[in-house]
Amino acid sequence: MYYNAISCVYVLAPTSAVLESLRTHLMSIVFIGTPAFALPSLRRLIADGQDVSAVVTQPDRPSGRGRKLTISPIAIAAEELDIPVLKPDSLRDAQTVAQIADLKPEAIATVAYGQIIRQNVLDIPPKGVLNVHPSLLPRWRGASPVPAAILNGDESTGVTIMLMDAGMDTGPVLSQREQPIADTDTAGSLLDTLSVVAAELLSDTLSRWLNDDIEPQPQADDAATTCPLLRKEDGAIDWSLSAIDIWRRVRAYNPWPGAFTSTGDESLHVWQAWPLPSSLDGEPGTIIEIDADRRETLPDSAAKAAFAVQTGNGILVVIEAQRSGRKSLASAELLRGMPGLIGSRFNPPK
Repeated sequence: MYYNAISCVYVLAPTSAVLESLRTHLMSIVFIGTPAFALPSLRRLIADGQDVSAVVTQPDRPSGRGRKLTISPIAIAAEELDIPVLKPDSLRDAQTVAQIADLKPEAIATVAYGQIIRQNVLDIPPKGVLNVHPSLLPRWRGASPVPAAILNGDESTGVTIMLMDAGMDTGPVLSQREQPIADTDTAGSLLDTLSVVAAELLSDTLSRWLNDDIEPQPQADDAATTCPLLRKEDGAIDWSLSAIDIWRRVRAYNPWPGAFTSTGDESLHVWQAWPLPSSLDGEPGTIIEIDADRRETLPDSAAKAAFAVQTGNGILVVIEAQRSGRKSLASAELLRGMPGLIGSRFNPPK
């Protein structure tokens, strides 16, 4: 296919710009990524005509109650696109590093791989390793930048494409794009939005970088903030916090680990909520009905909310929740199955 394209170009005597575009498209790229967040980026590079010579992704992992081996979303897409797939246990593996080096990639693009890319891989491509990071670096370096932005109450976040170095998200910046954070955004919905932003930005940035059209900009280390990997226990709701703090946690921990609480021996995940000011002086965790005056102040998304919870400051209106082992329900429907809930109290976190 490439020989035919080049032959046609020769006959038509193309402009230098066209030849430069073809030269860029013929450069080998290795794509490293794992989850669904990386899919739009891989598909966009293929649509752009980039020569993705191989995909590196995490090995198949057991998941679910049956512990069935599950293939990563990127591996599935690569197989559909007829791209060779490598699934090493670790990029420390000398054979895998040699396989990548044998492909002679001009650049490597990484999007949410899930492992540290070490120097032996960083040294392979002459144009370096481009990494897509879902924050506006140097803000929120680390493993959970999207939940961190929501937890902190940031009004916006974005996507950064940087040239990787040996540090944790410390490499020079090639490009950035900002994205507002809506009050209705969860970590899941914001990641979906940012995955599309990332694909567009990577498409533009990679092409310009390969054409020597970008000057990398060093990060301001003194402005850096960091965020750790989320743990399951982070989702336990502390009702002594303010309603706004808990509301942010509900959004930041959706879909994982989820914001959860319990009453008696019954556990409950809160998936959607809304904070309201209140002068009530009840114990944090106390479950109350929503009166008509408060209902009028709720957004349309909370119209079917049936109860709220007293917090350390304000009340948290529960819109959608889920009992253990059951499906998620609107709080009005949930309350019909738990008629003794009003007036009871959620347990403090263990």
